[in-house]
Amino acid sequence: MDIIFQDDDLLVLNKPSGLLSVPGRLVEHKDSLTNRVQEQFPEARVVHRLDMETSGIMLMALNHPAQKNINLQFEKRQVDKTYFARVHGVIPDDTGMIDAPLICDWPNRPRQIVDFENGKPSQTKWQVIQRGDNFTRVKLSPITGRSHQLRVHLQYIGYPILGDPLYATGAARHSVERLQLHATDITFTHPTSGQPITIESTVPF
Repeated sequence: MDIIFQDDDLLVLNKPSGLLSVPGRLVEHKDSLTNRVQEQFPEARVVHRLDMETSGIMLMALNHPAQKNINLQFEKRQVDKTYFARVHGVIPDDTGMIDAPLICDWPNRPRQIVDFENGKPSQTKWQVIQRGDNFTRVKLSPITGRSHQLRVHLQYIGYPILGDPLYATGAARHSVERLQLHATDITFTHPTSGQPITIESTVPF
């Protein structure tokens, strides 16, 4: 386990790509960051998740009051999260926002799709950090927290995240070994001190 921050209330870890956040139903999906953490910290409680293919910051609470406090901050959208991604293609604009409602594509779950009639409101702010040879490095700030939101939104505007096994095809999918999406920053209010706290993680790609 790569522990970034720890105190009496919180545990912040750097989740590797390819590891589930929480255990799945199938036997082969029992291994997860949560199970590994709870072997050493039985009191650890999940407050949010990352996709299996996504790496980076994952926050856990170490007691019930802290879990309740952080969950409420997430519900009120008082937690700010930042991600970095490398996408296929060169984005010409420097900044923008994707406003496209999402819903589960039930026949093909866990895939999500944009659906302007039935989808839940979903917004993502983005900023170009670097342009390269048919790729763009972007900073992503999700306003909402829908499942697969960043991956679907970028594919929707024509720039799928490199290495995405669900939403990318051809060279965009196979030119790299893993999904190029990393949770780099999280900012929230500490449940006991009431002070703002920011945790950072270095982008591995």
